[in-house]
Amino acid sequence: MDNISFDHLWLVVIAMGIVTYLPRMLPMVLLQKVKLPPFINRFLGFVPFAVLGALIFPGILFSTGNIPSAIFGGIISIIIALLDVNLILVVLGGILSVFVWQVLIQ
Repeated sequence: MDNISFDHLWLVVIAMGIVTYLPRMLPMVLLQKVKLPPFINRFLGFVPFAVLGALIFPGILFSTGNIPSAIFGGIISIIIALLDVNLILVVLGGILSVFVWQVLIQ
């Protein structure tokens, strides 16, 4: 860090911002008039849910160090989420259910 001046650091941050922004912006600008078939549109509509599930599921299983309590908390969270309540209540319900599982079962 001694050899890098503060001005150079700002240039690096700006360059990283440009390099990060361009791959997101260019497809939106260049492909905005392209019409995709309905099947592809439906398929792409499910991608965020699949990615979110793939990111969250392993974290649920290994969050407590006890897989049965983690599965129980995940199931309770899913049930609460299906009731269309606030996300904070879903998270708190999952945490509380894991706590109750570990107090009562172990």
